[in-house]
Amino acid sequence: MKDKKPEILGAEIVAQSRLFKIEQVHLKFSNQVERQYERMKGNNRGAVMVVPVLNSETLLLGREYAAGTHSYELGFPKGLIDPGEEAHEAANRELQEEIGYGAAKLTHLMELSLAPGYFASKMQIFIAEELFESQLEGDEPEPIELIHWPLDRWQSLLDLEDFSESRSVSALFLAQKYLKL
Repeated sequence: MKDKKPEILGAEIVAQSRLFKIEQVHLKFSNQVERQYERMKGNNRGAVMVVPVLNSETLLLGREYAAGTHSYELGFPKGLIDPGEEAHEAANRELQEEIGYGAAKLTHLMELSLAPGYFASKMQIFIAEELFESQLEGDEPEPIELIHWPLDRWQSLLDLEDFSESRSVSALFLAQKYLKL
């Protein structure tokens, strides 16, 4: 395994939109080979995803529009960490904005990389327990459909065509391990 990272000889933003910046990075590897890579620059704050456990029998999910695939996707609440906000605070805020519940207990499960070859951001995965009803206004253009899912049928989520986002699938397996299902 390589311990020495390539030397960054230069970096510049080559394209950007309202949401994304594409950075071209000029690298020199330990064997003196030089390459240009492009990557999407993250916001350095990261993002969160939360697996809400309503009770010993029920998971909560949301179905919302995904512009990238032009489809409705079933998944767990997620969003960016706001400036000055801690990851657990963002997790609780996203729960309230997206599905109308807050959590008295949040447990960090893991930090995931999102396509690390091209994308610099990380996502913090949490499990939320001891839920209570609490609604905050979010930025979604339409209400997210709330889905109650039997906890003992967690594996059948993998058979659904609209449960395909890799982050939600990963979060489901992390939750399964944590809950010892």
